[in-house]
Amino acid sequence: MTTANPDARRLVLVTGPAGSGRSSAIRALEDLGYEAIDNMPLRLIPALLENPIPDKPVALGIDPRNRDFSVSSVMDALGLISAVPGLVPELVYLDCNTDVLLKRFSETRRRHPLAEADQVEAGIQREMALLEPLKSGADILIDTSDLNVHQLRAEVEHWFSKGDHSQLAVSVQSFSYKRGLPRSVDMVFDCRFLKNPFWEPSLRSNTGQDAAVRDHIWTDPRAAEFESKLCEMMFWLLPAYLAEGKSHLSVALGCTGGQHRSVAMAETLGATLAEAGWQVSIRHRELDRHKRKEV
Repeated sequence: MTTANPDARRLVLVTGPAGSGRSSAIRALEDLGYEAIDNMPLRLIPALLENPIPDKPVALGIDPRNRDFSVSSVMDALGLISAVPGLVPELVYLDCNTDVLLKRFSETRRRHPLAEADQVEAGIQREMALLEPLKSGADILIDTSDLNVHQLRAEVEHWFSKGDHSQLAVSVQSFSYKRGLPRSVDMVFDCRFLKNPFWEPSLRSNTGQDAAVRDHIWTDPRAAEFESKLCEMMFWLLPAYLAEGKSHLSVALGCTGGQHRSVAMAETLGATLAEAGWQVSIRHRELDRHKRKEV
């Protein structure tokens, strides 16, 4: 649903399960200059579209708790928006795994809106099933399971900052295969074939952000070749994605623990793309998790 037309106005629909951070995302968009309305009843969108196109982008938070909410009504709304010249609809889905949602509801002692009595998990599962078609069809999928409110804001700012929207925003992240694949990425590359600094005692506690670790990995002759081929492929792909109107691309690199090889390669790829002029953000899922545990 995205477009490469820099003159088009964005109209963003933000949804996701209760507890995933929708209100925080809406506030972040408002701070970025969006005209933001949370808990927007879908039946009011036709009236909104009857008015002149606003001078600034619009963000609407849509909530499954609203009585007029359904997957078909959301798809109808996106169709109505698409039919308005000069408006570009985007559906943003904030995802979160069940265990994290349960923890968040337990910490806040809130009642789940779709649960009866204390059946929080049942309410979460019911809502997940309801929203699954929207998750599958989302233009932007942000997994908030490992994000605090500040990291979520940074993620929203990365995708929706006021910069040149004809540019392609690239997100590069590292991860551990032991903790599973990231759920909101477009491409995944496996770094586990590279020489592992974990087996070097002096480097075990370091990370791929340290020069000594990177130097150790690059003693493997395959590392430089992998880096070269990866960058070459990305430089070939990115202009093609941009020409197709894609405005966001997420790339993940994984290794066993998500601490050494994937981190080093993500740092290298991100720096190379940024040096070439692409808009890049870099995130290390496992390192961020360790930092939160230390706080």
